[in-house]
Amino acid sequence: MQKNMKKGDRIASPIVDYTAVGRQRPAPTKRMAKIFILLALCFGVGFGGGYTALLLNGQQGISRSATIDGNTIVSQEEEDVSTVAKRVGSSVVSITTNTQTRTYLGAYNQAGAGTGIIISTDGYVLTNKHVVSDTQGLSVVSSEGETYDDVTIVGTDPLNDLAFIKINGVKDLEPATLGDSSSIRIGQKVVAIGNSLGEFQNTVTSGIISGTGRPIAAQGGGAVEALTDLIQTDAAINPGNSGGPLVNLSGQVIGINTAVAENAQSIGFAIPINAAKGIIKHLEDTGKFARAYLGVNYVTITPDTAKQYNLPVKRGALVSAEGQAGVVSGSPAEKAGIKDRDIIIKIGDDEVGEKGNISSLISKYAVGETVKITVMRDSKAITVEATLVAYSG
Repeated sequence: MQKNMKKGDRIASPIVDYTAVGRQRPAPTKRMAKIFILLALCFGVGFGGGYTALLLNGQQGISRSATIDGNTIVSQEEEDVSTVAKRVGSSVVSITTNTQTRTYLGAYNQAGAGTGIIISTDGYVLTNKHVVSDTQGLSVVSSEGETYDDVTIVGTDPLNDLAFIKINGVKDLEPATLGDSSSIRIGQKVVAIGNSLGEFQNTVTSGIISGTGRPIAAQGGGAVEALTDLIQTDAAINPGNSGGPLVNLSGQVIGINTAVAENAQSIGFAIPINAAKGIIKHLEDTGKFARAYLGVNYVTITPDTAKQYNLPVKRGALVSAEGQAGVVSGSPAEKAGIKDRDIIIKIGDDEVGEKGNISSLISKYAVGETVKITVMRDSKAITVEATLVAYSG
């Protein structure tokens, strides 16, 4: 159970526990296998890194006779991966950080590396929060090798492992094209691009989407963070690639790579791009950083929880929290008329559970937007409107 849920848009059920580093790992339960993720941030005393970036590829048929630049292309897939890597590569940057660490032996500097996605011509870059956390120095290197040292951290998302940084004094960067992570398919091909090991810039790997809606307890750099609604992939994710893009074969970013499973092979995770869209829109409109929130604590409905609580639906979110109110006092949810024990089944046109959980679906909207929310109350569907406000932690 999460302990500090004074503000809303949090899962109230123990889907992912915050667990101290070094504590014995719990065995998988029937309700959820608790996966501990080794965030690829730490490379040792002298070097710390970010995580891996993924590029999603759409399904394509196989054609076997193409030749490009004298090289025989054995399948359409190979040609597509190469084309996407070339198209998106110019929007991928490497991030280097310097952090001062103190021990009983004294203080020393630790270098780190990660990856970022250019999202505007004037220098906004999306990456992971853990890539830039606690850094005393930050620089960005473009795909062409140009180094930018005038870089500032604009803000970090308190509910997701996301951060936004700004390269100052630039006007002609090439932003990536953002896709729709709610439309991805299990089995869809993916490609990862990132700053592997902090020294192999724009490394490309490929795989498929192995699953969606995954909850994890992510640990790295001495911290543990609960993340939900992630994309699972078997594309190789390497230390240093965190914060990079997850793109389809049309060249659209659908995720931000974040973590890999410890002591496992081919299990990596990425944050859906829709979870960043609301912040991006607010940045574009106002130049300010803010994350929208609704103000509910909830239990994600599965067939098991539907049976346990005798619910009329098998998907959605039950507004409820153990030991506290399901609806945060004074929140947009309360003002919209949402009540404890309501079942939220749709955010806008997106079905809760099928297209994501409450937090990720709200994240696609900007602060100040009014959103239609459909709830089940006494077995009847009711639509209310909530005007979202900035999350204040």
